[in-house]
Amino acid sequence: MSAPRKAAFHTLGCKLNFAETSTLARSLEEAGYARVREEERPDVFVLNTCSVTENADKECRRIVRRFRGINPEAFIAVVGCYAQLKPGEIATMPGVDLVLGANEKFNLAAHIERLEGHGHGQGEVVAGPIKEVKRFVPSYNANDRTRTFLKVQDGCDYFCSFCTIPLARGRSRSGTLAETVQQARAVAANGVREIVLTGVNTGDFGREHGENFLQLIEALDRVEGIDRFRISSIEPNLCSNEVIDFIAQSRRFMPHLHLPLQSGSDALLQRMRRRYDTALYADRVAHVRSTMPHACIGVDVITGTHGETETEFLKTHAFLRSIDVNYLHVFTYSERANTTAVRMDDSVPMELRRDRTRQLRSLGAKLLRQFQEKHLGTERPVLFEHGEDDHTGDRCLYGYTDNYLRVAMPFAAELVNTVRNTRLQAINGDGHLAGALEPARTASLA
Repeated sequence: MSAPRKAAFHTLGCKLNFAETSTLARSLEEAGYARVREEERPDVFVLNTCSVTENADKECRRIVRRFRGINPEAFIAVVGCYAQLKPGEIATMPGVDLVLGANEKFNLAAHIERLEGHGHGQGEVVAGPIKEVKRFVPSYNANDRTRTFLKVQDGCDYFCSFCTIPLARGRSRSGTLAETVQQARAVAANGVREIVLTGVNTGDFGREHGENFLQLIEALDRVEGIDRFRISSIEPNLCSNEVIDFIAQSRRFMPHLHLPLQSGSDALLQRMRRRYDTALYADRVAHVRSTMPHACIGVDVITGTHGETETEFLKTHAFLRSIDVNYLHVFTYSERANTTAVRMDDSVPMELRRDRTRQLRSLGAKLLRQFQEKHLGTERPVLFEHGEDDHTGDRCLYGYTDNYLRVAMPFAAELVNTVRNTRLQAINGDGHLAGALEPARTASLA
């Protein structure tokens, strides 16, 4: 009996992509492929791409070259956002056999079977118009028993001026409440302790079915077998006070919210076509803080969008200092084809964009450090997972508190995939919190 053909996967971009990669991997496993690591010279490479920034496009090219270096004879398939936006460009890359758009990627196994043996490096494109993408395909990653990303929504109807996601993923859509709960139960059956809800515009869940995000989290809170739920990101206009109030009283939804801001200038928010202003954003942050004083609040910010004068940038810097948030994800704006922003005047020089990014990342580091220091000497429940020390490569334990502080401890196999009450003792050289178990309470929290 011949050995099964081997397939390896590489994912760029967001948590949603990681969830979908696992679904693609399961489809190939059902077709008889063994999932292996890249270095095991697989017969098939699958690259799931992102196209949020120009760097993601360049990364796609780099990884295709690496695949060819590992196994020049392997079949290379490229899927994901970049594949939908620029399929012809990808198809010209040496070694690429297949490019699948958003509507076709979940038929990956059938397309590979159809093309394998018909020549190598042909670069066939199967990518229809994005307006035809209407199907929602539920997905979750299943290679980690500690934490799973569960896709609850896809696409976006917002069409922000800087963003290509609606062009790459189509209109907003989701499964029904019952279907999504069923997916969560399937995840729970695998022994997973934490589910992270993910999507393009997660808070838009259920609209086409007459359902809503609040109903979803209320239903998921009743799913047995999951200790923790997190929301990967939610638009501030969709993170209603009712959603915040529910999380505050829930034992399973963690006190951690990531609220995209993008700019602290109302003029720029309007140019970006965002659906909130700084007053609404500040109100949401204040409500989180009043109901969950210990909650962690993360923020997305973009620097250097068209029209961001020094005055408007300083408004963003001042606004971030004025609200009680705890960490920043800062992105440098890059022009994306077919977006409204590229047709706007007042472009910001790239070096100035990068300088503003450095300034906000410095601010973000200070905010995180303050949040960590505030928790020194306190106890928080930590869900532990195994990992490697960033410097030595030795095995160690990493984990997150309920409010998303990263904790490091010496490795102990019996603690992997368990929740333990942990005293936060110090901030180590890697910027993580060093923890110690509370022996008297360990048994009751196992």
